[in-house]
Amino acid sequence: MAAWLLGINTLEIQPFKLPPLGPHDVRVRMKAVGICGSDVHYLKTLRCADFIVKEPMVIGHECAGIIEEVGSVVKSLVPGDRVALEPGISCWRCNLCKEGRYNLCPEMKFFATPPVHGSLANQVVHPADLCFKLPDNVSLEEGAMCEPLSVGVHACRRSNIGPETNVLIMGAGPIGLVTMLAARAFGAPRIVVVDVDDYRLSVAKDLGADDTVKVSTNVQDVAEEVVKIHKAMGAEVDISFDCAGFNKTMSTALSATRPGGKVCLVGMGHSEMTVPLTP
Repeated sequence: MAAWLLGINTLEIQPFKLPPLGPHDVRVRMKAVGICGSDVHYLKTLRCADFIVKEPMVIGHECAGIIEEVGSVVKSLVPGDRVALEPGISCWRCNLCKEGRYNLCPEMKFFATPPVHGSLANQVVHPADLCFKLPDNVSLEEGAMCEPLSVGVHACRRSNIGPETNVLIMGAGPIGLVTMLAARAFGAPRIVVVDVDDYRLSVAKDLGADDTVKVSTNVQDVAEEVVKIHKAMGAEVDISFDCAGFNKTMSTALSATRPGGKVCLVGMGHSEMTVPLTP
């Protein structure tokens, strides 16, 4: 059985036929599946960016479970292993895959990205090499969160976060928070988080933000808020992550970051944005 998206705001639990188990595959009993912003977009609008749901689709992609069966040549996993799943199956053959940038593979088959079914199901069949054994001290729920956490890790790698980079994070939603946690793990000495919501800022503080700044949604306030951000940082902003993707958040990030610094847009920003090019 699986959770099928049948129409706007319409989910139903219906039978889900599994593909045959190939020699390099495993069958996984799902134990934890996160709800991503993309799942909510599909539920509410039947689309996310350029991906449009045209026929019933099983949703979900942030997932972990327990191995139930392994293919004939799988040596790395055995039934009973607890695993986190990489939801994207790349081709392994194109130039991007060969460069190690498999996330950009044009042939990518990604859980719950039309027309590929997702993982909010009792069981799925998946390539064994895309299932990663969880240490005993990591729960299955934490295993399901490896996928969004990897977004923060990727952003920090792209930006070369280290012990000498002070970090500003625009947006304290889930991706802003995992980016903050990753930046701390990469050694960032000071991290300031910005949001419009008091509760989100309090969660960011609890998770280790050095300081927070509450801002408005009014673009006229950018200059004043940049002063507050600089005061909270107490030093130059070396790298800013825009984890909200609005004209205003990008404008603020560009204005707050030091000359020669970096601004990194994380996740799905608006498809078209107006930003101040000079800074």
